[in-house]
Amino acid sequence: MVKTVEVGSFNLPENVARNPYAVIGKYAVADFVEGDYILTSKVEVEPAAENAYLYHLDGKKQAISVSVKAFANGLSGKLKSGDIVSVIAPDYKKQGTTEILPELKYMEVIAVTASSGNDANTEAQEEGEEKELPGTVTLLAAPEQSKLLAELEAEGKIHLSLVYRGERENAEKFVAAQDSILKGLEKEKDGKDNGQTEDMEVHVTDKLPENDAEAEDTAEESLSADEIQESEESTEEPQEVQEP
Repeated sequence: MVKTVEVGSFNLPENVARNPYAVIGKYAVADFVEGDYILTSKVEVEPAAENAYLYHLDGKKQAISVSVKAFANGLSGKLKSGDIVSVIAPDYKKQGTTEILPELKYMEVIAVTASSGNDANTEAQEEGEEKELPGTVTLLAAPEQSKLLAELEAEGKIHLSLVYRGERENAEKFVAAQDSILKGLEKEKDGKDNGQTEDMEVHVTDKLPENDAEAEDTAEESLSADEIQESEESTEEPQEVQEP
């Protein structure tokens, strides 16, 4: 919470924020405690580079991380933000087949993180410092994609293959293509569900009369059939029983 207070100018930092509107809506790039002066050097228009991608989520898609459990599973540590990858599921659902699921065909990488928690694609490497290998890859996903990724993560078998790296405009075309695939799969699923419901309704409706008149006709027909059967039984001649 930002509060405006009146203080003396003695020993007041030159870069202290004097107008609340100069800081509201900006991102803190340093820690604050209650009662701190807000310095203009501690806020930025853009979020910190190490987690900037998390501030661009709009509610339609989510950020979800998957483990890179082997060096080769994550393109040997060469993945970076903006890459388009396909998620490969070996021995999918223990059926003995390797699948590239249509729901996970074109996924955007938004972060590659080392096991230390540092983002491997934003942290600068000091000279002579050994580069950390990625421990997880964070992907931009729709809710249904997040569910599939969580299932694959639980099974412990995920491989990532690079599909595209390059201009942002072209990467967005892959993302749009993936969105179209998801919409198509959703329509197909809805169509199957509706088809099953209609078949069930037709099946039930065929057995039921539509109105009272049909119900009376059905009752009369049933009654007539019973009377005919009773009449036929009553007209049958009794068979003579012979004594042995």
